[in-house]
Amino acid sequence: QVQLVESGGGLVQPGGSLRLSCAASGSIFSINAMGWYRQAPGKERELVAAFTSGGKPYYRDSVKGRFTISRDNAKNTVYLQMNSLKPEDTAVYYCNVQASLSAYDFDEYWGQGTQVTVSS
Repeated sequence: QVQLVESGGGLVQPGGSLRLSCAASGSIFSINAMGWYRQAPGKERELVAAFTSGGKPYYRDSVKGRFTISRDNAKNTVYLQMNSLKPEDTAVYYCNVQASLSAYDFDEYWGQGTQVTVSS
């Protein structure tokens, strides 16, 4: 009953920018956390940025100063603004949301993934 729809990926040159969006829909009682992961070919999926229940954002070291995570609670949407993109940022980016359909059960949901390719 919870669906995550991602958008905003594409092909950009090094130094370019993209903004990813992830909108959650369904019978959502509450959202505990939202974040972004990425997975490059042949590599493990890694956490890029996230909001926790405390509201303090987390960024992995390789994207600090370049990426910004934000959210619109009224729209149940999380964004990832990516600036100064590098070829090593190339990956499929996945939205991740911890949401509950009731006061008792939290589950983890994933977006379909959106391709980000940084190449000249």
